[in-house]
Amino acid sequence: MDRQISVPIKKEDAVSLRAGDYVTLTGTIYTARDAAHKRMQETLDAGEALPIEMQGNVIYYMGPSPAREGRPIGSAGPTTASRMDKYAPKLLDLGLGAMIGKGKRSQAVIDAIVRNGSVYFAAIGGAGALLSQRIKKSEVVAYDDLGTEAIRKLEVEDFPVVVVIDSQGNNLYETAIKEYQK
Repeated sequence: MDRQISVPIKKEDAVSLRAGDYVTLTGTIYTARDAAHKRMQETLDAGEALPIEMQGNVIYYMGPSPAREGRPIGSAGPTTASRMDKYAPKLLDLGLGAMIGKGKRSQAVIDAIVRNGSVYFAAIGGAGALLSQRIKKSEVVAYDDLGTEAIRKLEVEDFPVVVVIDSQGNNLYETAIKEYQK
């Protein structure tokens, strides 16, 4: 099924998606990779507020390349999501609506997706230049000292993703293999 979803993502939209759905996202998403996730965990451990709201928001695991003249961002392809697996369950429990990355997720992340009615999207690896054309605005909103790993607020339009793990725990990486083997 093809779907157009506004982001931040509403709970009813997240739970209506199924593994394998093709989705385009329009609205606001945030970027964060390893270093930003580590810093967010340290912030939570210190009992402090996170620099961005988690409720319904979408985090894209991406570190951009420098923007070319006239563009808001450079190449913007996904990074391997499993590197954020030790941090993701806590953020999902705080209301994170969805994540975008590439690759498999741990059972702890899958359990947190199901527990919270969230979703894991995959963006196409190797297509960062094309994906960047769907990003209309980019601004650093936290952890500027981390350079490309800073948290960025992105305005996206028709950003293409695929539902890999849905709110029921269905995992496209597993079901696609079984379907292919038939």
